[in-house]
Amino acid sequence: MIHRRRYGPAITAVTAAALLAGCQSGGAAPLSLSGLTKTVDGMAPDGTDKCPLSYDIAKAVKTAGVDTAAGSGSVNGADGPAATGEGGKRAKPQEPLGENLGALVSCTFHIGTEDVEVHTIATRKPPASAPLAPVVQHQAAMSTDDLIAYMKKAGEAKAGEPVLTGSGNVATVRLKLDGEGDAALLIGIGETGRSSLEPARVGALAEALASQVQ
Repeated sequence: MIHRRRYGPAITAVTAAALLAGCQSGGAAPLSLSGLTKTVDGMAPDGTDKCPLSYDIAKAVKTAGVDTAAGSGSVNGADGPAATGEGGKRAKPQEPLGENLGALVSCTFHIGTEDVEVHTIATRKPPASAPLAPVVQHQAAMSTDDLIAYMKKAGEAKAGEPVLTGSGNVATVRLKLDGEGDAALLIGIGETGRSSLEPARVGALAEALASQVQ
């Protein structure tokens, strides 16, 4: 989720617009813009205690070759909801997900003593990952120039190909979408700019999670 308690309003219209200029529910159903929008519209405004998408973090961790216990929610337990939704019917016209119609489901998991934030976003027009730029910048501790270069690379990547930040603790994967639009998955692990997981494992984890929703 885009954790407001940590980032404030993480989807920043100015940042998203600059990057654009410069550069479902769970289960077996294919990921689609309409499906993700319906999922967001059905979520409580203040979040839920369970991720509504079909992510199996324990299975993904195993697939990524990480030998550490994993589970849903923050490692701190009561530190906010496990999932939040943005966009859909609740998006205002001047917001990024109102201007470029879309939906975002953000879920928190943990691996060992580190939190893992998993953001799943779909928009009518590419790049879907652009509104998540503030999250990337915070989580990876990136400069604005590095952020713009990274978001451009992530937005142009082939579907299923993980794109890691220089810090190695953030990865973006473009997702295959059923029908119109563009979609992406973003994961951020650990503290700002660092994680105990090796970058290769972070990329493998992002790839494993992406395969679970498409």
